[in-house]
Amino acid sequence: MRVSTTLIGACAALLVVSVAGVASAGAAEGTPTFAKDVAPILYENCVSCHRPNHLAPMSLITYADARPWARAVKTKVLAREMPPWGADSSVRAYKNDASLTQTEIDTIAAWVDGGAPEGNGVDLPEVPQFAEGWSIGEPDLVFTMVKPFEVPADGTVPYSYITVPTNLEQDIWISAHEFRPGDRRVIHHVIPTVLADDGKPVTGEVKLRRDSTRTAVEGANIGGYVPNRLGRVYADGVATRLPAGADIEAQMHYTTIGEPVTDQSSWGVKVAREPDSTLRRAGGGAVAKLRFAIEPGNPDYAIISSRKMSKDTYLSNMMPHMHVRGKSAKYTVKYEDGTEVVALSVPNYDFNWQLSYVLEEPIFMPKGTVLEAEFHYDNSGANRHNPDPTAEVHWGDQTWEEMMLGYYGTVDGPVEGGQ
Repeated sequence: MRVSTTLIGACAALLVVSVAGVASAGAAEGTPTFAKDVAPILYENCVSCHRPNHLAPMSLITYADARPWARAVKTKVLAREMPPWGADSSVRAYKNDASLTQTEIDTIAAWVDGGAPEGNGVDLPEVPQFAEGWSIGEPDLVFTMVKPFEVPADGTVPYSYITVPTNLEQDIWISAHEFRPGDRRVIHHVIPTVLADDGKPVTGEVKLRRDSTRTAVEGANIGGYVPNRLGRVYADGVATRLPAGADIEAQMHYTTIGEPVTDQSSWGVKVAREPDSTLRRAGGGAVAKLRFAIEPGNPDYAIISSRKMSKDTYLSNMMPHMHVRGKSAKYTVKYEDGTEVVALSVPNYDFNWQLSYVLEEPIFMPKGTVLEAEFHYDNSGANRHNPDPTAEVHWGDQTWEEMMLGYYGTVDGPVEGGQ
């Protein structure tokens, strides 16, 4: 099943595409119209972000919204730059595959070439309804930073560790979660850790290091944030546990934008309605390598790392994370009998579109199975995003440094006793 996902506009790229010359006359016979042919495509694939006051720089909901951007939309979909989708879908089927079919691309192109007519309003499908600000729908609970964080106008902001209380009086199972930035312009990424209750009140103090006195809750997940990422909704019957009294320790990577900004971000969660005993636990982790040295000018530097499964589980989703030298990514499931299965191939990694790829059919990984991640980097001058092709690049927090993090999600069997 295909789901609505990001078609955020890459505003700068769209703005340079001229919209001059697109007529608004009535449709010639056989020419697609907005109401009957194009709006259904946009509503299914685009408007989850291309709507007022959301991630995209412009709305595509109404004809008046979409009409000025017609040629730009055509250019982007023909190049398969929009909707953003990095995976090779011939390798595996993914639930959240955002790529348009060739028929859909041809329809949009024919609509623009035919003068971008509006058509008959009676053919217009019902406009999708969204909870204000939340891609997961209206959350049942919202956890917000105790104090706002002041981001200066200039300079480098050190990584900040901010603890957010949940104030939960009992364990809950979460069926969806989403991080909502207070001001997304200044947030590079967020990596949260769910901490067990230590009985102490949360003050909102900002720290420069993780709190080594606190214990992380194994397998708990409340969702992080990277550029242009929306929330996560688990499959029916799948949830992750958030224990009573838990706190969220967020590693916040803020960036400056030339003006002072105040951020007070939140997490929203939806609580599972199924009986605890029937739920399957969602978990996961990361395949990582922290020590590497990418040579100056190297156009194809490979880093390979792996992780062995300590119990039977199912691989459900993957999200590769690199910075601007990231080139491609591949995940491979390697079984003890020597057989291998490619779970994900992202041939053209894009730092601006760090997506989570959700498998249509989770892959069984019995205990002892190895999940391998192979990432490639382009440190040459041919990489237009490369800040310095002459530099030797190591692991680092900042965008001009690099990371090798192969995030992955798992789903276990039925949860026994609601635990």
